[in-house]
Amino acid sequence: QIAIGSGDIYSKPFAHCFHGYSSYFKGFLDEAKENLLKATDLFERIDYFFLMSLTQRGLGDTYFDMGKYQKSQDAYKMAVSLSRRDRNLPSLRNLCKISLAKIKVMNKEMDFDLESLYGYVNENNVKPIESCMIRRIGWIILHIDDNHINDAEEWIKKAIEADKRNGMMWYLGRDYTFYAELFERKGDQSKAKANLKKAIEIYQECGADAWVEKLEKELTIRF
Repeated sequence: QIAIGSGDIYSKPFAHCFHGYSSYFKGFLDEAKENLLKATDLFERIDYFFLMSLTQRGLGDTYFDMGKYQKSQDAYKMAVSLSRRDRNLPSLRNLCKISLAKIKVMNKEMDFDLESLYGYVNENNVKPIESCMIRRIGWIILHIDDNHINDAEEWIKKAIEADKRNGMMWYLGRDYTFYAELFERKGDQSKAKANLKKAIEIYQECGADAWVEKLEKELTIRF
């Protein structure tokens, strides 16, 4: 409200960018998309590509959770391109590359190198996104085929450890949501339900209201 009231084009994209991220973490995806798109447009007007890549990463995540995978892919690609152009945020760029591989798996396309993805984790020095990389690689391994469930479980355990160590509680909720999916794939309904409940408790603590509502519906339907 302060940024909009000021009429200052420099402050507006920052406000929309971080409001968009806040909306995403609360689970209000339409609101997140709207603000991140506005931020992208305004950052482009003032040639501020450093944070424009961050808004594109946020759009990639938002579109993915909305089920709009082509738009998600386009946003991640744009984030990678902008990061290269500005020569900043290499860890963010690598996270987006992992996210692009995740979309490839959904499309049954396997033309990516898993070893390169592992390397991105080893090169990362940004603690807040550590678990994002690890968890997404675990998801990729789980969904490549049915033969790597145990390997995927090791990666999700690493993600949980990282989020506990770094104090990234919302991401910890994401970890347990994924862990619930993994146990369902294993046929262990009891552990799947327990992990989904744990994710709900964490989201409640974080004030992620819409995510709580979504997972509570899933809990009722699936179990």
